[in-house]
Amino acid sequence: MNGETSGTILLIEDHHDIADMVCEFMESHNYLMDYAADGITGLHLAVTGEYDVIVLDLMLPGMDGIDLLNKLRKEARKATPILILSARDTLDDKLTGLGAGADDYLVKPFEIMELEARVRALIRRERGQATPETLQVGDLKFNTGTLEVSRNSTAIRLAPIGQKILRILMQQSPRVVTRREIERQIWGDILPDSDTLRSHMYNLRKCIDRPFDVQLLHTIQNSGYRIVAGHEES
Repeated sequence: MNGETSGTILLIEDHHDIADMVCEFMESHNYLMDYAADGITGLHLAVTGEYDVIVLDLMLPGMDGIDLLNKLRKEARKATPILILSARDTLDDKLTGLGAGADDYLVKPFEIMELEARVRALIRRERGQATPETLQVGDLKFNTGTLEVSRNSTAIRLAPIGQKILRILMQQSPRVVTRREIERQIWGDILPDSDTLRSHMYNLRKCIDRPFDVQLLHTIQNSGYRIVAGHEES
């Protein structure tokens, strides 16, 4: 390996041929790789180790990937960026994975160069955080330093990508932010498929709006999204 390390990656994948291919390619691009072939080992490594990104298969022996993801986010409270790599390709599968706290979702079969580009984008996003600030729109508050979100003094737990989207919308409020702007700020030039942002917006709305009387997150037809206090057409 030559040059500066690109990042440290944990790959949790039970298909040995895929794991060998991913590890070999990523190591050739200066990533340090750690590997687990089952969910239990993967969870242990994810909790005890420090990684820039976790690449997670869903259909794993020992512990399903969604169970692992829930334990990592809700019990261990680890915010490490997670990219799901799975043959499950329906919208419901993506909603489940992203709703459980994944940051990105790539369907098998996949191009290894796209996987590396998505991993690189997640690392770049994490390393490029701005100075912490407290954002507020109506009764919704977001401390970008502690990542604490609350509405009407009720704590709200968001997945990491949900936090990023919320930050973008609250910083721009009441302006409408286009879909493309949001995608490029989060994923860079390697844009996700058409369902990914929609899934994240669905989960974000469920967390910050559904339990409350007043809607803050609005979809502006053919334009984008915005967060604004008060009742608006959406």
